[in-house]
Amino acid sequence: MLVCQCNVITDKQIRQIVTGFLTEDPWRIIVPAMVYNELQKRCKCAGCVPNVVDIIITVTEEYHLQITDKSAEAPPVHARLSVMGRKRPGVRNERRSAGHRAA
Repeated sequence: MLVCQCNVITDKQIRQIVTGFLTEDPWRIIVPAMVYNELQKRCKCAGCVPNVVDIIITVTEEYHLQITDKSAEAPPVHARLSVMGRKRPGVRNERRSAGHRAA
């Protein structure tokens, strides 16, 4: 499937790169910029970045499920991210009243 139309990058290419990074270091944090750098491309319109992030998460999750025997103990990455999102309130808590804000 074509993920990035600007650079003509497929999901297969992204999966291969992410798997390569994980074989070098299974606990490496992989970001889209690393994938683009490995392909010697630049992110142009950034419309594909959410899809690249989803592919990175999926491949990382699959990779770790393959290398571990304790797959039932670790919740999926998407579940952990949604829990983290719920913990953070949408409003910034500055611990001071609104009347004392500079802006």
